[in-house]
Formats: sequence, C-alpha cells, structure tokens
Amino acid sequence: MISTKSVKPALQLTYVKLMMDVIGRGLVMASQVDDEVKQEVASFPVGFVLSMKVFPHGPAFIAKVTEDHQLKLLKSVDIKPDLTITFKHLTHAFLVFSFQESTAQAFAHDRMIADGDVSNAIRLVRCLNKMESLILPKLLAELAVKQYPTELSLKQKLTGAANIYLKLAQSYFKRSA
Repeated sequence: MISTKSVKPALQLTYVKLMMDVIGRGLVMASQVDDEVKQEVASFPVGFVLSMKVFPHGPAFIAKVTEDHQLKLLKSVDIKPDLTITFKHLTHAFLVFSFQESTAQAFAHDRMIADGDVSNAIRLVRCLNKMESLILPKLLAELAVKQYPTELSLKQKLTGAANIYLKLAQSYFKRSA
C-alpha cells in the first residue's frame, strides 16, 4: 500500500486529474456499450447533470444525460449539477483512485459527500462500480468496488473492457484532432 504521506501533493493532483478524466470518459463510454449501465442511465431524466469533483476547486468532470439516454461530458463547469459527488480533500480522492479505499469505504469514512437525491447517487455509484468492474483487472476491481459482480464472466469482462477502452481511446483522438 502506498502511503499518502509519501506521495507529494503535486503528484497526487496530477494522478487524480488523470483518473478523474479516465473515469468521466469511461462512464460516458460505458453508458454507450454496457446494458446494465445503459439501464441505470436511462433511469435518470433527460437533461440530468451529474458531476464528481475534489473540493474546493480540484479535478472534476461533469456529464449530462442526452436525449438517447447516454452520458455526454460537458466542457462548462458553470452548469449547476443535479447531483454532485465531492471528495472533501485531494488525499481522499487519491485513496479511492489508487484503490486503497473503495467508494463505499470513502462514503462510510465521511471522505466524500453527495449533493442531490440519494437514490440518484446510489444509481451513479452502481454505474461506476460496473464500469470499474469491466475495465480494471479483477484484482484491482475487487479493491475499488464494494462487491465484485460474481455473474461477470471472463468473456463479458473482456468484451466490455475492449469496447469501453476502444471508445475511450477514440475520445482522446477526437479531442486532439
């Protein structure tokens, strides 16, 4: 386990920025390719805006539910989200994103807060858990999520991960082109 004290704040910030970007994009891509995530996102109303951020002005992503019930990242952070998940400190985000603490543990230890409807926060966490279960190696995914899905076959994991990673990579190339 990496001690948060041994990792300089500037390095933690860089890592959390990268992970926040990957998680935001991964969630968007999972809403396009994974049936379970699609179903969860379809439960949000069209136009619903969600965000995840580090307090007070740290790394963040903001996404909106589109007409076709998929998530789309937004560039503007001036929009008031319907749901915001906020890490209270950069170190808390680093603990979660370095897989030293699951999202559920972080909530239990009061390291993050949800501003918005609790049922929507739970729905978002289910989406994050499914996406992480698909894209992370099982060993890391078991650290990241409260309970690794036992019904997730190797074929489903590889197919889901490949689809998400392909779309994720394409999203970086589209941005730079």
